[in-house]
This record gives sequence, structure tokens and C-alpha cells, in this order.
Amino acid sequence: MLETLEAYGHQVVEFVRLHETWAAPIVFALAFGESLAFISLLIPAWGVLVAIGYMIGPSGINFWPVWVAGALGAACGDWLSYWVGLKLGPSVGKVWPLSRHPDLLPRGERFMDRWGILGIFIGRFSGPLRASVPLIAGILAMSHWRFQVANFSSAFVWSAALLTLGDVVAKAVAWVWH
Repeated sequence: MLETLEAYGHQVVEFVRLHETWAAPIVFALAFGESLAFISLLIPAWGVLVAIGYMIGPSGINFWPVWVAGALGAACGDWLSYWVGLKLGPSVGKVWPLSRHPDLLPRGERFMDRWGILGIFIGRFSGPLRASVPLIAGILAMSHWRFQVANFSSAFVWSAALLTLGDVVAKAVAWVWH
């Protein structure tokens, strides 16, 4: 399965390289999937986002629309996860994969109790927490506006970090080889 995901990632990056106008919508979709509870397990997109960041400088793709698209995709994915948690409450623990790991919700609740609004920001940068923290924030009925402030601010930082990481690696490779 790992080889399939890697091949998929290469195909997406190659498509973006050939069709630069699709970079922003693709980054939006990948960031959305990466941030959406449950779906994020099937779409580990951070590596593809870094690879697209790697292409930004050499290809001439405009950084700004891709960055905004990545941030908005991530924020919308978290927003939807938050909403699901808010609407379903603790009963979401009966849904796969949470049903197979009953300790995850209580651990997530302890994490959110400890870190509060900062937990949304921390969760954005941790793979296992990225999609579950917004869900738990919804289950705990965190204030909508407090959640959204942390959600959108962390999404813009996260998107910039991944794309910039790829761009910095591209520049370092170019510097070493020239």
C-alpha cells in the first residue's frame, strides 16, 4: 500500500508540474483531505505538499495562491471535523477507526483540557493529532470563534511551513549542484 501511495504522490506532483494552473486547487484538496477526520488516514498528503513546494521556485508557480489554497483547504477540513464532533458528540467514538481505539477520545480530551486553544495550533503540526484535535474540540463544544481563530491562524502557518520547506530544499539542492 505504501508503494501505491508513493506512486500516487509522484503522479500528483508530476501533474502539477505539467499543469501549473491546477496547483492551487490540488493543494486545497490535498490539505482538506489531510485535515479531515477519518479521511486523513487515507490521504497522507503532507509529503506531496512539500514536493509541490519544492517545485514552486524552479517552475515559476506563484507561491501566494498555492499557500492560501493550502491554508484554506486545511482550515475547511478542520472546520468540518469540528462540526462533526459538535453534532455527533461522544457517539463519534463508535465509528471506525475510533471504535477500534477507545482510548483515543479520552486521551484527546485530556490533551485539549491541558492545552485548550493552543492545542488546536499544536495539533495542526502533529500527524496523529492533526485531524483528531478539531473533532475533539467539537465534541467538547469549544467556542466556535476561539476554535476558528486557532484553526485559520494555524492553517496559514502550517501551509507556509510545508510549502516553504519544499522551496528551501529546492534552493539548497540548486545551490549544492551549481
